[in-house]
Amino acid sequence: MWDEPLNFIDVYSRMQIEDLILHGCPTMLFVEHDEAFRNAVATQTIHLPGL
Repeated sequence: MWDEPLNFIDVYSRMQIEDLILHGCPTMLFVEHDEAFRNAVATQTIHLPGL
């Protein structure tokens, strides 16, 4: 589980994280408000009602 993985991350580190996730295909749950990052790496999205 990873909460806000892009907090305080520079652009180069963000690119590396995206690449690692896309090529490693880990099973993980993350909370992220950055829609571009979610669209790039997420295979499923869970929306919690009332939040």
